Amino acid sequence: MAKGEISPDRIAAQNRKARHNYFIEETMEAGLMLLGTEVKSLRAGQANLNDAYAAEQNGELWLLNSHIPEYRHGNRNNHEPKRPRKLLLKAREVAKILGAISRDGMTAVPLMIYFNPRGMAKVQLGLAKGKKQHDKRETIKQRDWNREKQRTLRAKG
Repeated sequence: MAKGEISPDRIAAQNRKARHNYFIEETMEAGLMLLGTEVKSLRAGQANLNDAYAAEQNGELWLLNSHIPEYRHGNRNNHEPKRPRKLLLKAREVAKILGAISRDGMTAVPLMIYFNPRGMAKVQLGLAKGKKQHDKRETIKQRDWNREKQRTLRAKG
């Protein structure tokens, strides 16, 4: 496996709609401040990032609207499923993201949550610009054309 590539068995949650709804201009890795039951729930593969985004609160970046369900075997100290979670980044990276999302049409979208080789939960954030409806249609058209082209090449070869 190439350096920087994430093993599929280490991925806890993916935001598949993000690449359909946004142009991803840049990606970066951020740590995630989690509670113990959240980590156990993530390891079980039960998270949803579909409506999640990163926003600034008091000069810090927070992951909002991400859903990590309560741990099934947890006790009364279980976590709140949709609570805001702090993103752990260096000050320079936070300033870069805040500068980008303050521009028109840019947002920070979580693409996936995964566990690195040391077992730490990480978020892959994408600096994204929203797609218009005609852009989405063009992407679908291009994907269908590439798929058809591969079928044709396979049939002839």
